[in-house]
Amino acid sequence: MTNVPTRRLALLGASLFAMTAAAQAADLAFDQTEEVIVTGTRDRGQTQFTSLSPIDVLNTDFVRSTASPSIDQTLATLVPSFNVKRLPSSDGTQFIRPASLNNLSPDMTLVLVNGKRFHRSAFLGANGAQASDLAMISNYATGHIEVLRDGASAQYGSDAIAGVVNILLNKDTDVATYGQLSQYYYGDGLTLQVGARGGVELPNGGHAVLTVEYQKANETSRTHQRDDAVAFQAAHPSLSVPNPVQRWGNPDMQGIKAAFDASENLTDYVEAYAFATLAASRQHNDINWRNPDTQTSVYKTTAAFPGFDLKTIWPTGFTPDEGVNALDSQMAAGLRHTSSDDFTWDTSVSYGINNSRFFLNNSINASLGPNSPHNFNLGHMIESELNLNADAVYRWALPFFAEPLNVAFGAEYRDETFQMKAGDKASYQVGPGANYGLAAASNGFPGIADTQAGSWGQTSYAGYIDLQAQVTKALQLEVALRDEEYSDFGNTFNYKFGARYEVMPGLAFRGSYSTGFKAPSPGQNNATSTSQGLDTKTLLLYTNGRLGTTNPVAMAFGAHQLKPETSKTATLGMVFDAGNGFTGSIDAFKTDLRSRFSTSSTITIDAATRANLVAQNVPGATSFTSINFFTNDFNTMTRGVEVTGNYGTDLGAGHLRLSGAYSYTATKVTGGTTAAATNTSQKKVFEQGVPQHNASATATYAIGDFEFMSRLRFYGPWTDSTGNTSGLIFQRFGSMEFVDLAVTYNLTDKASIRLGAENVGNFYPEKAIFQASRGIDYSRNAPYDVNGGNYYLRYDLKF
Repeated sequence: MTNVPTRRLALLGASLFAMTAAAQAADLAFDQTEEVIVTGTRDRGQTQFTSLSPIDVLNTDFVRSTASPSIDQTLATLVPSFNVKRLPSSDGTQFIRPASLNNLSPDMTLVLVNGKRFHRSAFLGANGAQASDLAMISNYATGHIEVLRDGASAQYGSDAIAGVVNILLNKDTDVATYGQLSQYYYGDGLTLQVGARGGVELPNGGHAVLTVEYQKANETSRTHQRDDAVAFQAAHPSLSVPNPVQRWGNPDMQGIKAAFDASENLTDYVEAYAFATLAASRQHNDINWRNPDTQTSVYKTTAAFPGFDLKTIWPTGFTPDEGVNALDSQMAAGLRHTSSDDFTWDTSVSYGINNSRFFLNNSINASLGPNSPHNFNLGHMIESELNLNADAVYRWALPFFAEPLNVAFGAEYRDETFQMKAGDKASYQVGPGANYGLAAASNGFPGIADTQAGSWGQTSYAGYIDLQAQVTKALQLEVALRDEEYSDFGNTFNYKFGARYEVMPGLAFRGSYSTGFKAPSPGQNNATSTSQGLDTKTLLLYTNGRLGTTNPVAMAFGAHQLKPETSKTATLGMVFDAGNGFTGSIDAFKTDLRSRFSTSSTITIDAATRANLVAQNVPGATSFTSINFFTNDFNTMTRGVEVTGNYGTDLGAGHLRLSGAYSYTATKVTGGTTAAATNTSQKKVFEQGVPQHNASATATYAIGDFEFMSRLRFYGPWTDSTGNTSGLIFQRFGSMEFVDLAVTYNLTDKASIRLGAENVGNFYPEKAIFQASRGIDYSRNAPYDVNGGNYYLRYDLKF
């Protein structure tokens, strides 16, 4: 179904009218600001209202109000400043999706689980960002989520430039289970989700809770036949060419996730705790179809292999199937003392690992001819992180403060290791056919070569102090200082100053100024890769090599050793609590980033440069048409404002809740190196690659055994980009609005059933014109789902 403006306006109008009318009739009685928070502060008893920094708290019911099977997509639905690109059929990023906060890089948002740092994914995604994979954490195991929208490097260290996402695991010991089925209106993408949670109360007031969740999602396809496939069919009427020759859509996925959370009092003063997450998944999807008439480096008969003709195996071409088997786990354990009013402490150790093995089926290493396998293990990328933490808080009673001075201090040691393990030899081998012009390595995604494989590490030591003072009843001040030493690049020192002043009961102003940093990871410093793409103009394959920053060829084109990205962030805002249930906040921010990490512009290479790379034994260099590398070229400034509101009332015989948020962010490239000045494509990606305006509004009305939910989502205009032989090409897209509806019926006080639809109007964005030749209907970079409407049925049961 295409966009129908009158239908869209009717749906939006109906949703907004219902929210507005209910709000005007409300006698407010709902207040979220009294929930105690643990993110962005080490002072006990802080709430959203008393916090010095803007923070969103998403409770269990709110998190489960979406049909999404993963936390990253849930956050993108509920938090307008949080963005996730779906990236179907886009190599590794279709499986490990980049998620960003405030239009900053995905790895500038620190992810915590129960307040402890969660490890990165092994995969280097968009522009080389190596971020945590939120999809590896069970949605069903989540109790609530806190999203800090402020720079917090002085409090938490690297990666917290944009803010912090803290996922608090569910500690409810009740036995519960759920099942959910969903499918797109189009008739594909059938998704099954089932989960169970159960726990026990331990003898000394502790708990032990285990959650297990299984998910399976079938692929989707929003595709038309490629232009060259149409021409190939016309030229070969005796052949039956599949239509379409490849899918463009969500991958086929199945996986299992688990989480464990436990604590027990060892004495009256000391508590032991442990928690863990575990996930295993397998995903796969089509990549570019190989045309027998044009892909001569694959379909060619040569003297190297007399009598061998690939057309006897794949007469209508072939479509490689790329996928990943991922295993992800994190374990943490510690001792803490939290029962004292004056002094508390927490010591912990955590270890996390992400092991992603990539595979490619239905393909060939053409240079090996008939000796090539058709299925390949492409190798492993492995990221592991060990963290040791010691934290303490002393509440120092001073006569000149309204309350004791909260003195938090501590130390951290982190050991991070990135590994690349070689794939099957055939996945990267240069066979005898290469001398006759046949392409080497597995066609579609070359494997990790033995010369690329290796293990690289980085360690860091940090110490911090965080002072928070209630100077008067109205004035609150904070100072945080952190010093950190890295084995790769040396020392970094960061600070944060914050203030909050309550001008009257229920109304306060707050602001902060902080510095931050994002340390380059061992993977970013050392990983190299070879990738293949399809030129949208010629529909011919091209091969790009990403070189290391110390490679002589890369250095000749301006590469340099990576260094930390640094930031300065200022925020100013207000928060209010009307006392009758109406609460909200308005916060503006500005983040200046220096030495921003990105991928260099695409550099087309000549025969001499290619020969130089071949002489260096760079994997895949024989077929390189272009190269790039990671760089710290850009300085940017990001400004924005976020407005939130919550509203509740007993209305008629039921209860109404309204919540909404609007986010505006704008990024501007302010400078950089000479290379940055000429990299206009990357500049446009930074400035226009995601919508500047985003909004989400949710209304729920509970009456008797029923609860009705309506959600409006708005995404502003943005600019798409796609790779090509000569670099990126662009297309501007307009705004999109979606309405989600659901009704829940409580069968008993322990069982409920929910029927819902997301994008109930079945709206699609504009067609991706410049990618149409490849068979793509809708942009792969869209910040929203492009598969149309999705309906679902969910059943929840507690015992």
